[in-house]
Amino acid sequence: MQAYEFINNLIPPLKPTDKTKMALSWMEEIRTNMLPVVDKGEFKGFVSDDLIYTKNSPEAKISKMELLSPACFVYLDKHIYDVIKVSSEFDINMVAVVDREGKYLGVVTMEDAIGAFADTLSIQSHGAVLVLSMFMTDYSLFEIARIIESENAKILSSFISNDPLDDSKIKLTLKLDKTELRHIKATLERFGFKILDHYQEDNNISEEQERIDNLLRFLNI
Repeated sequence: MQAYEFINNLIPPLKPTDKTKMALSWMEEIRTNMLPVVDKGEFKGFVSDDLIYTKNSPEAKISKMELLSPACFVYLDKHIYDVIKVSSEFDINMVAVVDREGKYLGVVTMEDAIGAFADTLSIQSHGAVLVLSMFMTDYSLFEIARIIESENAKILSSFISNDPLDDSKIKLTLKLDKTELRHIKATLERFGFKILDHYQEDNNISEEQERIDNLLRFLNI
């Protein structure tokens, strides 16, 4: 799950000597709103269609543009989580990947990164999603797993975030291998765990739609 594994080779880098009209043509062809700029193997930042339209000079060179987010990059061996984190920090939909000497290798798009993120969370696996709220001091995945396994179910993946209803607590999202949650919920509540929400599969929903919906729930979108 390292960054270099998800480089999108369909997105070409621009050179400072390229003209903005060529950049717009490439963006239209590959259906993106920005492209990376690389000079002699060094990542310099991104240029967006908005910047080019504002400049309103199709013959201008990329070197005349004020590039976006020159620090929006990760090293090739960073985890895909780091790619998503950097993308969020810079509010940009692609992240450059460089080697340890700073040489540009390519970019990872957020579409590809989120797809990889979904796979790590077992989004495509059949099962239900359970959301718990607790103090961090009460968090023990071992204990929670023991309780869930006592109901003949297993945790496929887990995800921790801040509880939006209480800043002093965390929200634990669990993907389970069972679709029926009634007994599991009752057992967890008996042990004092607060259940914020749950999502059970609907067999009438297509697998693709199910994957998207579950991912959005995991990311709390």
